[in-house]
Amino acid sequence: MMRLVTHGVRILILAAFAVFFVVPIAWLILAPTKSDEALVTHGPFTFGSLHNVALAWQHLDSFSDHIYRAWIANSLGYALGATAIVLVTAIPAGYGLALSRFPGRKLVLTLTLVVMIMPAAALVLPIFLELNLLHLIGNALSVILPFSFFPFGVYLAYLYYATALPRELLDAARIDGCGEWSTFRHIALPLARPVIALVFFFSFVADWNNFFLPYAVLADSTQYPIQVGLSNLLSSTPSFNPAVGGGGQQVGIFRPELALATLLAVVPVAIVFLLSQRSLVRGLVTGAVKE
Repeated sequence: MMRLVTHGVRILILAAFAVFFVVPIAWLILAPTKSDEALVTHGPFTFGSLHNVALAWQHLDSFSDHIYRAWIANSLGYALGATAIVLVTAIPAGYGLALSRFPGRKLVLTLTLVVMIMPAAALVLPIFLELNLLHLIGNALSVILPFSFFPFGVYLAYLYYATALPRELLDAARIDGCGEWSTFRHIALPLARPVIALVFFFSFVADWNNFFLPYAVLADSTQYPIQVGLSNLLSSTPSFNPAVGGGGQQVGIFRPELALATLLAVVPVAIVFLLSQRSLVRGLVTGAVKE
C-alpha cells in the first residue's frame, strides 16, 4: 500500500512539472494561428488557422528590411563556425588528456573543471578587453572565437576516452606501426562518434542560446544573433512592444508575430536534437560503464 502511495505521489509531482513546462509551449505553438483580436478574446489553447500563421510570418519577415532572416543566418553562422572549431580542438584535447602522461596534466584537468563551473557572464569583461585589444569588437570573430572555447566538450571527450575506449585497440595499432596521430585518426576518432555528437549538440545549443557576449561585443543590429535580436525586438521596438511606446496601440497587437518569432528561434535547436538523438543517447551512456 505504501509503495502505491509513493508511486502515486511521484506521478503527481511529475505531472505537475509536465503541465508547468508544457502549457507555455502549447500556448506558444497555438498563438501564431490566431489574429491579434482572437489572441486576446479567445481561449489560450484554441486553434485559429494556418492563414493567420502566414500573415504573421509576412508581418515578421517584412519588419525592418527582413532583419529577422539576418538574425537567424547570423546565429547559424556563429554557432556552426564555433562548433566546428570546438570539434577540431576539443576531441583531440580530450584524447590527449585521457591517454597521455605529461607534466601539468592534472593542472590542466583542474583548470578545465574550474572554468566549466564559472558563470559565463563572469568572463565577458576580460573577453571584451582582450577582443578590444585585438581590434575585433564588432567583428564576427568577436563572437565565434570566444564561443570556440568550450571546456565542457574537452571534459566530455576526456571522460569517453578515459573510460570507454579499449586500450587494446590502440596498443594493437601502435604495434602495427601507427604513430600517435594515425592511431587517433584511424582508431580513436571513428570510435568516438557518440561523444562527437554529444559535444556538437551541447556546443551548438550553448552558442545558439548565448545572449550576453554578442550583446556586449556587437553594436550593429544587422550582426545580432537571434537571441539578441529577439530581445531588441521585444524591448526596444514600439511597433512590436506597444508597452514601450507606439502611439497608444492596443496591448494585444503584434503578439502573434512575437510568438512566431520566438517559436522559429527554437526550430534549429529542435532539428539538431532530432537528427542527433540516437547518437546523444549512446554518448550519454557510453562512458558510464568501462568496456
